[in-house]
Amino acid sequence: MEKPVVAGKLPIPVELKKGETYYYCTCGRSGEQPFCDGSHQGTSFTPMAFTAEKDGTAYLCACKQTKNPPYCDGSHKDVK
Repeated sequence: MEKPVVAGKLPIPVELKKGETYYYCTCGRSGEQPFCDGSHQGTSFTPMAFTAEKDGTAYLCACKQTKNPPYCDGSHKDVK
């Protein structure tokens, strides 16, 4: 099974708007982290669509190891 690229070891703060749909990068290859830019083409990964539940800052996972995607759960602390 293919593993994602670790795009960063800290969460990425982003401003979300309630009701908007976003496409979270699951492969780690996007140049537009934490969002998809199509760099997953040719891999087994697909972006994860999610809709913001509220306006405000959210901390999205950059290490791609979170158990609660797209949100950071602290898993980056264990990434070598």
